[in-house]
Amino acid sequence: MTETRTLEAPGATITYDVRGPLPPADGRLPLVMIGQPMSADGFTSLAANFPDRTVITYDPRGLGRSTRTDGRTDNTAEQQAQDLHLLVTTLTTGQVDVFASSGGAVTALEWVRAFPADIATLVAHEPPLNRILPDAEAVDRARAAFNDAYESGGMGAGMAAFLVMTSWQGEFTDEYFAQPTPDPAAFGMPSDDDGTRNDPLLSKVSWPISDYTPDVAALKAAPTRIVIAVGEESAGTYTARTAEAMAALLDQQPTVFPSHHGGFIGGEFGYAGKPEEFATKLREVLATP
Repeated sequence: MTETRTLEAPGATITYDVRGPLPPADGRLPLVMIGQPMSADGFTSLAANFPDRTVITYDPRGLGRSTRTDGRTDNTAEQQAQDLHLLVTTLTTGQVDVFASSGGAVTALEWVRAFPADIATLVAHEPPLNRILPDAEAVDRARAAFNDAYESGGMGAGMAAFLVMTSWQGEFTDEYFAQPTPDPAAFGMPSDDDGTRNDPLLSKVSWPISDYTPDVAALKAAPTRIVIAVGEESAGTYTARTAEAMAALLDQQPTVFPSHHGGFIGGEFGYAGKPEEFATKLREVLATP
């Protein structure tokens, strides 16, 4: 059974879901699954593969069911880490294990830095960290290009440009920037424009996440076991390169997981991964001392 709860945080009401008993009946740590800008519904398939664990998912402030009253629209790792610390403190179960995806993995690295006693094991899957790449300036330019496409043409145009960026192999070279503007129809995207410009992925509100610079010394000093993960189908792409760079900073090799950047997602979002295989790998990694 899933119980939906709310938490009053400074400037926001955070909505989260609890699957299983609290405290866990078998004494194992709760497993927290976080993403950004993805909300809790993105973890439905993965959570279903952990019926033996108490699983916590949440909507970051201002996303999904979590509202904000702080007058801000930007998404930052620092604020979200504060919210997650408060959430875990509210659970009163002590430490948790964490699986964090994409921007959620960036937030989780800040969570470890700020509150190292909260997390026993963190599996950080493909964190998009522009600053640690050798071609960071070109990455910023590519990010600006998909934002420009969004601002000028709407959701379909922006998403098409985003998909071109995230599927590009290797560093962003002159060849990348010489490409013609992608046609949304080629990606199955609508070409009409509804006029909205508040998408948390395509607008600039989540740029502080990908601009985040991890505190490597603090992460190495933390008691948390950190595992940087990468999808086997992601090889050579932007988020695979950021995962490899982050792993290298922590003196490790990235742990390879099945499928792609969203490999834990089922077919409900149109780009299915392999959630059962992904869950098997995650279970193995969490069980490794």
